[in-house]
Amino acid sequence: MANENSRTHRVADQMQRELAILVQRDIRDPRVGMITVTAVEVSRDLAHAKVYITLMDKDSDEDIAQNLSILKGVAGFLRMQLGKVMKLRSVPQLHFHYDESVRRGVHLSSLIERAVAEDRSHKSEDEE
Repeated sequence: MANENSRTHRVADQMQRELAILVQRDIRDPRVGMITVTAVEVSRDLAHAKVYITLMDKDSDEDIAQNLSILKGVAGFLRMQLGKVMKLRSVPQLHFHYDESVRRGVHLSSLIERAVAEDRSHKSEDEE
């Protein structure tokens, strides 16, 4: 069992690296933003892969939906390209999802910075 689990991790890691290159190099749609592949989770039977992405330049809900729709449309092409690069008997079906962690991290960082700035302003008022 441990061997099978490590194999799925190796396949997921390789798929993440290859998809990051393929998305940047081979998708020619001008509507596609700067997409980063943040993670790939492969099912134990290697039949399905969840591909998590983030957008660097545009991150409105409309842009996210549009980019996910485009990626869903080219999933077959990307799967075919992965088949040429990777040594697998069958390439998993690709399912694209938006990774909210970056957006949440930025939001939390801004909250922390705001709290620190308020502490500093209260501290300077107390000293006066």
